[in-house]
Amino acid sequence: MKNGIINIYKERGFTSHDVVAKLRGILKQKKIGHTGTLDPDAEGVLPVCLGNATKLCGLLSDKEKTYEAVLLLGQTTDTQDTSGRILSTAPVTADEEAVREAVLSFLGDYDQVPPMYSALKVGGKKLYELAREGKEVERKARRVRILELEIHRISLPEVSFSVTCTSGTYIRTLCQDIGEKLGCGGCMKSLLRTRVDRFTVGES
Repeated sequence: MKNGIINIYKERGFTSHDVVAKLRGILKQKKIGHTGTLDPDAEGVLPVCLGNATKLCGLLSDKEKTYEAVLLLGQTTDTQDTSGRILSTAPVTADEEAVREAVLSFLGDYDQVPPMYSALKVGGKKLYELAREGKEVERKARRVRILELEIHRISLPEVSFSVTCTSGTYIRTLCQDIGEKLGCGGCMKSLLRTRVDRFTVGES
């Protein structure tokens, strides 16, 4: 049995579970676990623990993470990203300075309501399973911390930025919350995870 951690680059279109299943087939061993779900449409760093190292899965899941994201303003969806069903559209009337101010206002601690399309469990069932059944349940807001937030480009209605945050932060929800603050709505167009603790995209 192989023991250790592999820094996998998860490509778009695969679930984190797909990556584990593929590795089980390649390495011919069952004891493999990933260190925190990355959405199927997202790509980037996914550390995978093998053998005895699976004991570290929970520890790595709780580490800081860094992402590069593209926010699309003027549209909301049921999944909070562009893969979902469009719920509303609105003109983007804010100028670049107002957008910059709204994005950077999320630096620090804020209370974030987890999205329905997430792997969190309520009453023993994953939220995304309930969402697929057309059900919506009340979710409690959780305190998350945005440690670093840097805007790379504003080309309205799109905003490209990088964010370093604590575990449990949903970047899709951050995008929606920025859009809500600007009064036009927003959703996530793309997401690349560039770092999980010491594991970086350049070494994946």
